Amino acid sequence: MIDEIIKNLLRRYPALISCQMDIERAFGLMCECYQNKHKLLVCGNGGSASDAEHIVGELMKSFAHIRVLPDSIKDKLKAVSPDRGSYLASKLQPALTAISLTCHSSLNTAFSNDVDPHLIFAQQVIGYGLEGDILMGISTSGNAENVINALITARAKGLKTIGLTGETGGRLKEYCDVVISVKGKEIFEIQELHLPVYHALCQMLEIYFFKN
Repeated sequence: MIDEIIKNLLRRYPALISCQMDIERAFGLMCECYQNKHKLLVCGNGGSASDAEHIVGELMKSFAHIRVLPDSIKDKLKAVSPDRGSYLASKLQPALTAISLTCHSSLNTAFSNDVDPHLIFAQQVIGYGLEGDILMGISTSGNAENVINALITARAKGLKTIGLTGETGGRLKEYCDVVISVKGKEIFEIQELHLPVYHALCQMLEIYFFKN
């Protein structure tokens, strides 16, 4: 089924054929990360900030397939609260842990004002990042300074790094274990191709971890 997702992606978006191996490599890194109980951090600016939040939304809840909590968690919920536990057990869903570094407005504005706006994502990598985690940096140009600083920091802390960028890869590619460089001259063209790439990654991960 995972192979079918890749085939369907490339059939609908032939411009992504050149990215197939890198998409598959990114999927492999993300599988390894989650198998070892680690997490994904994601960052980007502007439209890429929205993409970062979108990715987290697809990973932290059901996306294209139903997710059901393990019976062991259901039993513990019911043990803690016989009254509310059954309701929680029937509604909550297992998650693939992911954090968007774009969301923390108080922290980001404080660090921008007090220290350096180009380090807002790097500071969060210092705080959240653990060896074995992944940082995905999204930049259509590949040259977003705050994203590059975060990738450098991630590598220093032992995280794996994935770049989602445009055709040239920019400077970002120097600091990534995997770079998915989509073909597009204009920012909107690049952004339009980023979405199906990360949708495919999220769907493949969901199938791998939750589909019986």
